[in-house]
Parts: sequence; C-alpha cells; structure tokens
Amino acid sequence: MRRNRVIAGTSALLLGVTALFAVSLAIGSGNDVRLAAVGDMNGVETYAPDSPSGRNGAAITRLVQNNEIDAFLGLGDFQYDTAYCADYVNYWTRLWGGTKPKLYWVSAPNHDWKPGRNQDLDNFMNGECPGSPAKAAINQQRGFIGNGEPYSKDFGNWHFAFLSSAHWRYNPTQARVLTTWLDNDLAAAKAAGKHLAVVYHEPYFTSNTNEHERAADHKPWIDVMWKHRVRLTLSGSQHNYERSCPVNNADQCVSDGMTAFQVSTGGIDLRSFTSSPSYIVKRFSDTHGFLRMTLRDNGSFDWNFVPTSGPGTDAGTRSAPQ
Repeated sequence: MRRNRVIAGTSALLLGVTALFAVSLAIGSGNDVRLAAVGDMNGVETYAPDSPSGRNGAAITRLVQNNEIDAFLGLGDFQYDTAYCADYVNYWTRLWGGTKPKLYWVSAPNHDWKPGRNQDLDNFMNGECPGSPAKAAINQQRGFIGNGEPYSKDFGNWHFAFLSSAHWRYNPTQARVLTTWLDNDLAAAKAAGKHLAVVYHEPYFTSNTNEHERAADHKPWIDVMWKHRVRLTLSGSQHNYERSCPVNNADQCVSDGMTAFQVSTGGIDLRSFTSSPSYIVKRFSDTHGFLRMTLRDNGSFDWNFVPTSGPGTDAGTRSAPQ
C-alpha cells in the first residue's frame, strides 16, 4: 500500500501541486450544478442502517444512484475516532460507500489525519485499502491525493478550492504557504469568469460550542477569500448546522460577502451552542441531515437542508451578484 505523502513546506513543490490540481474538469457546463454536502459522518464502529449516520449515508447514496446530484462534498471527519484502513472498510463503507462515485473530499485534522498517527484516508479514497478498491470521484480523475494536498475543481461555472484545516494545527508554516496557493488559484479562476467557493473543515464563521471556538488561525485564508469575493464556503467540525449572512473578513454582513455554511450533521452526536455571533442567521443543534445546493451559471444559488433525524430545516436563495 502506498503510504501517505505529506506536502513539503516549500513553495517550489507547491507550485508543482498547483499545476497538477488547477486543471478544470467541468461538470454540467452551462447547466445548474447540484450538490450535496456534509461532514462529521460516522461514529466509532457504527454500521447500523437506522443510525443517524446510516440514514444520511443511504439518502445521499440514493441521490448518487439516481443521478440527482452532480457531486457529493465530504467536509471532513469521515470516520471516528482514530481511523485506519480497517475502520473505513468495515464501517464507513457499509453506510457511505455508495457515495464514492461522486465524492470530492477534504481531510480534517485529528480524525481523518494526524501526521505520524492515522494516515490512511488518502489511501482509502484512492482504493488502496484492502477490501475496498473503489475510488472517490476526484481520485478517479486525478489519481492519488495525499492528505493535506490542496486541489481545485470547476463545477459548471463555479470554481471550488479544497483545503485541509489540519495544516493550521500541525504545520502553520505550511498553512501560510497554502495561503499563497489559494490566492493564486482564486485569482486565476476569477479572471476566467468563475464564481468562487472554498471547502475547508474547521469553520471561521461559527458559534462556539463546549468543544470548539472559531478557527481564528484561519484568518489569512479568510482574507484571501474576501479579496477575491468568494461567494460561499462549506465547513464542518462543530457537530451542528449554521449559516451566516453574506459576511466579509471583518465579521460584517455585506451584500458581496461570502455565505458560510457549517454542516457537521452527518451522524456524530450533536453539540449545543455557547455563543451567538451576529453574522450567524440560522442554526440548530438538534437535527442530523445534509445540505443540498443548486448552483447557477449567473452566481445565484439555492440551498435546502434535508433533515434525516430531527426537526431542523433551512432553505433559501441567494441572488446573482450585481
């Protein structure tokens, strides 16, 4: 089995990564793009179909099989607690394996990847764990992607950058290098006329819980997102659901800000909120489910939170940029 390849902390190597992963493979060009997204998915040794994780995995699998979505965005923390190949194969695959044909993933710190400890998520996504030869959609297209390697992809007229928050925890120097990658990547996509989105695990625009506060160290990434007027972000980690107003890098609600979705309701036990930031306009911590989105060529988008265990709902539309 090929072992995990961690990015070296050098600008030269990162330029090579940029050249490899900036290649655009558009889905549904000229049409609406249909997405599902969620993170924080499967508990320790969880495989029951009627569990919150099982219900979510089955619902998204049906969307994949019926071609009702173009992509499933996995927002990190796929399998708890310290996951290795056997855990992904014996547990996650039983409930979520049907989503792999349309899966675009980002690794999270700790549960997905901690250097020197659990390093198997990238092997699993590339079909290299014994007993699970299936590859995630992005791996089918790009080949092996090491934990923490950034990549970007076009979905129709939208451009998504995928970044692992783990770097801020384990290697802040490398995280700052990735800030340059993000700046260059978004600049090129914006110049090409794309609408911009970013996926990363630990949220910046979020309410506190007893376990986590906002990922304040991510501010350099947020500044770059604001510089290029990213339209939306997707994160997980908090074990609840939140949506922000269109917000800038100073926590202000502004018409051209980014709508930040935090969707960590995949199946793990939920957490209550302990603060109330002014930029959060919708939240709940009593419902498992996942987010569906329709992205349009003009930059407008619809969203709908689909509850699978609990009463929480959220739906709306953001109009095209002026």
